[in-house]
Amino acid sequence: MDIKYLKFILKLLSYKNYRVPINKIQLEHGMKAYDRDEICYYLRDQGLVEFTREVTKINISAQGKSLLDSKKASNSLTEEELKVLKATARGTISPGETGIVAAYRKAVIIDLLDQDLIKVVAQKIKEVWLTEKGKQFLCQEYSSQSTAKEISLKMLSDYLQLMRKNYIQQKEQEFSGGSNNKPTDSEILAVIRDLDHNLSTDNYLPIFHLREKLQPPFSRTELDQALYRLERSDQIELSSLQEVRCYTLEQVEAGIPQNIGGRLFFIIPY
Repeated sequence: MDIKYLKFILKLLSYKNYRVPINKIQLEHGMKAYDRDEICYYLRDQGLVEFTREVTKINISAQGKSLLDSKKASNSLTEEELKVLKATARGTISPGETGIVAAYRKAVIIDLLDQDLIKVVAQKIKEVWLTEKGKQFLCQEYSSQSTAKEISLKMLSDYLQLMRKNYIQQKEQEFSGGSNNKPTDSEILAVIRDLDHNLSTDNYLPIFHLREKLQPPFSRTELDQALYRLERSDQIELSSLQEVRCYTLEQVEAGIPQNIGGRLFFIIPY
């Protein structure tokens, strides 16, 4: 791994939960923000970091324009979604220029993006954090023969703290008899039913509740695949979200994006 990628990962270790707003990461000498973002994208593609992005410019898509021109938009969109679609039809704008209240503006925009009715013209990385795979890479996989003096004592100290924490967690798992085993599909279904009952969601359990319960030990992709298996075996149904204003941006983003239509957001157990 190139030293610039390693140093970026090590910098994340000095922040709580290894998560930080991107603008707080000090740039290397001569490095521009664009170069830093390229490092983020590379590490994200390797699964070592993840980040949130903030949309800064949007415009209407060809599909959105077609829907608006057909005059069917008022029947298939909420009032807020229609307002955003009409605003973007006038040209490229910032989210703040949509006229939507800030509290649920992002959720409305995400829903329209999921439906391919608008498109992102510009965006920026907002927060970045080290993934479980990233931690595993540092603790178990990374090695180097380089003798270059590129790593500070602060980076080394943070790395050693990560190693100690990982060692303690492994010992705790060994002591508890290896309780890190992932639940089976049947056990996931039981968790869904328990959450639905305890939270009184009336057979419409928002996916973010299940993610909070089962991630970890599951990764996001692993849990998505388990839900698809349960749906294929007719044990649950996955339903999309219609009224985004009722949930936070993070809760909406916990849904499963689809190529067509809004995110799958509710779990309906049978």
